[in-house]
Amino acid sequence: MRFCLIILGIAAFASVASARDIYVDNLRGDDHLNGTTAELGENVDGPVRSIAKALRIACRGDRIILTNNEGIPYRESITLQAGRHSGFPDHPFLLKGNGATLDGSALVPVDAWEVVGPDLYRFSPFRKAFNILFMDDKPLDKADIKTDADLAKMEPLQWALFDDHLYFKSEKNEGLGKYRLTYTGLTVGITLYDVRFVEVSDLTVQGFQLDGINAHDNVFETQLNSITARGNGRSGISIGGASRVDVNGALSGNNGVAQLRSEGFCRVVIRGSDLLDNTAPAIDREGGRVEVDGKLFQPLPAAEVQQASAEIELAEAPYADWSTVNYLEQTLEHLEVITR
Repeated sequence: MRFCLIILGIAAFASVASARDIYVDNLRGDDHLNGTTAELGENVDGPVRSIAKALRIACRGDRIILTNNEGIPYRESITLQAGRHSGFPDHPFLLKGNGATLDGSALVPVDAWEVVGPDLYRFSPFRKAFNILFMDDKPLDKADIKTDADLAKMEPLQWALFDDHLYFKSEKNEGLGKYRLTYTGLTVGITLYDVRFVEVSDLTVQGFQLDGINAHDNVFETQLNSITARGNGRSGISIGGASRVDVNGALSGNNGVAQLRSEGFCRVVIRGSDLLDNTAPAIDREGGRVEVDGKLFQPLPAAEVQQASAEIELAEAPYADWSTVNYLEQTLEHLEVITR
């Protein structure tokens, strides 16, 4: 038995020792190279061009290091899956962004638009839900459209998702020629599935139709460090299944449905992060356990809070029993605690 443990320990040590750095450069790299150096060298030495190629040649415990060519985002949708994209307890599989951007947005073809009203245009995206329309890579203001009549009330430079179409209202008599319009083209930025001991750090993930980062299931001992997730159709970060993920120093905002969402039986620990509620709730907990800076997050049960508030108001009437008021106030405080 002891001999077997020694052999396993030697094998694990050898695997960690053989882990390597794989360099990616989406400007100067070439997917025919081996990724072993950050700069071009002789023969096949030099960075690969795509993260997808780096993942194809990666093994357990490797480190994928991106070059940040400012203004030139990586336009890929990638998946980390199974043992070859996992790490070791003291040596995680690493995707290091160095401040680079992973962008899933795509230009709307000019001939895809159709005129449907004065200065009003629409097109039908391939994926019908959770879209965002951008102008010059910034999300436009979204109009709240519930009926056909609401379309006529749209303001210039607003967009809407209605009846399986994306609508855009231009400035008066301007047409579409002056606008650079993009939308959430690729589905998910980074999908994590059945991996252990993974770290994704210092990366901006934006413009994806569903989620910027999706830890789908069986993602354990994984760290998302210094991630910026913005302008994604559903959420910036989504954790599901039985995953166990730490989110440290993240900034998530301008996402469509939630800045961070959880579901299933996952466990999420969030530390030192800014989850903005500017376009959607900061956290959408559909399941699992979410902890924020040491406090358990519970979604605010609005109906219960309204009922408790009404009961407090009633109890504060003249001659009300003080202990009843105090109990109800404590109940309301409990309902509202750690819901931000």
